[in-house]
Amino acid sequence: MSGFNTTQPAIFTPRSGPLSRTVDWVIRHPRMFVFLMVLPITLWLGIVYIGALIALLIQSFFSIDEFSGIVVREFTFKTYGELLRPYNLDIILRTVAMAASVTIAAAILAFPIAYFAARYAKGKWKALFYIGVMLPLWSSYLVKVYAWKLVLAKEGILTWLFAKLHLTWLLDGLLGLPVIGGNSLSVSYTGTFLVFLYIWLPYMIIPVQASLERVPGALLEAASDLGATPRQSFRMVLFPLALPGIIAGSIFTFSLTLGDYIVPQIVGNSRLFIGQAVYTQQGTAGNIPLAAAFTVVPIVIMGIYLWGARKMGAFDAL
Repeated sequence: MSGFNTTQPAIFTPRSGPLSRTVDWVIRHPRMFVFLMVLPITLWLGIVYIGALIALLIQSFFSIDEFSGIVVREFTFKTYGELLRPYNLDIILRTVAMAASVTIAAAILAFPIAYFAARYAKGKWKALFYIGVMLPLWSSYLVKVYAWKLVLAKEGILTWLFAKLHLTWLLDGLLGLPVIGGNSLSVSYTGTFLVFLYIWLPYMIIPVQASLERVPGALLEAASDLGATPRQSFRMVLFPLALPGIIAGSIFTFSLTLGDYIVPQIVGNSRLFIGQAVYTQQGTAGNIPLAAAFTVVPIVIMGIYLWGARKMGAFDAL
C-alpha cells in the first residue's frame, strides 16, 4: 500500500474553457440535459405544427369575396356558416358516418383475431401473428389502394369469384342499394368502406391484442367457476377489461378515416369527403377560408373523441 502512487492524474481531467465547463455542468445536471435534448423537437412542434394549426384556425375566420375571389381578412363567422349549407353538411355527415362504420367493423373483426393471438398463439405462432398483422403496413399506401381498385372493379377478381359461386344476384342486389351501391364496387361507398377497413384494421388489432394480454386468465376461470356462461364472461369480464384497447384502436381508425382523401378519390364515386373538400377548396376553388373551416371540423371532432377516450382509460392501452 505504501508503494501506491496517489498522485497519478485522474482519468478525466477537468477541461478548461467556458464551453467545456458548460458541457460538464450540463452533464452533471440530468434534468437540464434532458431539457436540452427535447428542446429542438419541442420547438419544432411548437413553431411548425402548433403554429400551422393556429394559422389554419385564423384563416378559417376570414371569408372570400364572392365577386373578386379575394380573401377578405376580416374576422367573421360567415365561413363557418357556409359549413351548415346542405351540400357542405352532407360532406361532414358522410365522412363521420364512414369513419364510424369503419371503426365499428374494425373492432368486430379485430377482437377475435386479437383474442386468439393473446390467448392461444405462443412462440413462433405469435411472431407469425405480428408479421401477418404488420406486413400490409410495410407496402406502399398507394399500391394497396390501386390494387384494391383492380380487385373491386367490374372485371376484377371479386366479381369473378361471385360469378363462380353463382352469387352474382347478391352482388347485383348490393350494388342496387340507393346509397351504398353503384355501377361496381370500385365506384361505390361499399368499396370505399372495404378499402378503409383493410388499410386501418392493423391499427385496431394491435391495441386490442395488447389490452387482452393484460387480462388475467384466472379471471375468466373464476367467472366460469362461479357459474357464468361464456356469453356472461365475455359481457361482464372480458369486454369491459378489453374496452380501453378497443377505444385506443378506434382513435386510429376513426381519425385516419376522418382525414383521408386518397381512398375516396381513387375508390368511390363523385361525392366528396372532408379531405377531398379541403383539397378541392384550397386547390381548384381557391377558397382558403372554407378549406380551413373544413379542416377545423375533424380537429374539433377528434378533440372531443380523445377527451372521451381519456376518460375511459384508453390511453393506458396505447
